[in-house]
Amino acid sequence: MFKTILVAIDGSEVSKKALEAAIDEAKIRSSRLNAVYVIETGGFESIPTDSASELIYSRFESVGQTALKEGEELAEKHNLQLNTFIKQGHAGEEILSLADEIKADLIVMGTKGKSNIDRMLIGSVTEYVISHCKVSTMVVRV
Repeated sequence: MFKTILVAIDGSEVSKKALEAAIDEAKIRSSRLNAVYVIETGGFESIPTDSASELIYSRFESVGQTALKEGEELAEKHNLQLNTFIKQGHAGEEILSLADEIKADLIVMGTKGKSNIDRMLIGSVTEYVISHCKVSTMVVRV
């Protein structure tokens, strides 16, 4: 049923559990497995200098590359290939846009993200994706 799976990861323990669930689904269904890390750019506009925002962006990009690399290594242990993407913008919108682009029929996410703001809002990105998504979603709890 699910030929293409997209899992949103941010390096948190919850997103690692989401990746494990996506790997399990991909193995059962012989699905293509994809992962996305989104760099939220909303806060960059308030930073006064270009060099400061570039420094912050490169730090977020580095964190994303590390999270995706760890995901690739975990998928390889299960004899799966993980296609990875780094996007920038509103996380919920970017996840949905990529899901549409790659024709994902399942999106897997954790209940809440890595940031303190996400923790306070109890998974606002996950809530956004669920309420705007046209395909099946799996929400993983820890």
